[in-house]
Amino acid sequence: MAVPERYGLGPIEVTAITGGAVEMVAPLTGSGYSVSGCSGGGGVSSEGRGGVRLSCGKGPAATINDAMSLEVVEIRGTAAVLRIEPAG
Repeated sequence: MAVPERYGLGPIEVTAITGGAVEMVAPLTGSGYSVSGCSGGGGVSSEGRGGVRLSCGKGPAATINDAMSLEVVEIRGTAAVLRIEPAG
């Protein structure tokens, strides 16, 4: 799914949905990257090639690049509902 350029990420691709987390990858479009949150368990790692991998569980929203809020609203089997909006 494409997100606004100001978020510093290219299109976000969901790569897996497990019982408690949604795994995603996205290319970086800016010069830096930061994430806080990803509640319910989660983390971030560099994918090399200027990309990142996120794993976020259901719960409070994560803030990415101080610009984007990403929340896993619900996980149902192999489907998930994500809420992406401007941070703040």
